[in-house]
Amino acid sequence: MKFSSTLALSALLSTTAFAQRIAIGYPANGTSVQPGSSFLMEVDRPNSLSGSTEVAVVIGFQSCAASPCHSPADGLGTVLYNGGYKPVFQTGAASKPPHQNFTVTIPTTAPKGSALIGVSHMALIGAGQAAFLESVGVEVNVV
Repeated sequence: MKFSSTLALSALLSTTAFAQRIAIGYPANGTSVQPGSSFLMEVDRPNSLSGSTEVAVVIGFQSCAASPCHSPADGLGTVLYNGGYKPVFQTGAASKPPHQNFTVTIPTTAPKGSALIGVSHMALIGAGQAAFLESVGVEVNVV
């Protein structure tokens, strides 16, 4: 009986964590960006019935022009934003999930070629407020 209770708890925590996952709404994979250019980056978090407290996101940029990019979980490169994350519904946009936009600037020294914009997200989830950390990324092309 103890094993099935542990398994049920693990499944519940996995489902709760999955419901808190973020996605990059913009830019899309393959978007072209220029060194020194600024744009609004959209970080989405699907609506969820499970309790969570948003803590922060860190957005980073790494060039992949000379060598393959690393997973954002292994390092974000140059930090473009570090701070709070408070996703909200956009008025009149029923099809969009809760999200927050961030103005980020591509480093002026970014070489032409492939690059990765990564986002690390931290939240506290569940009744016990357990720490949840995830990282996602989107490939862009520096032109």
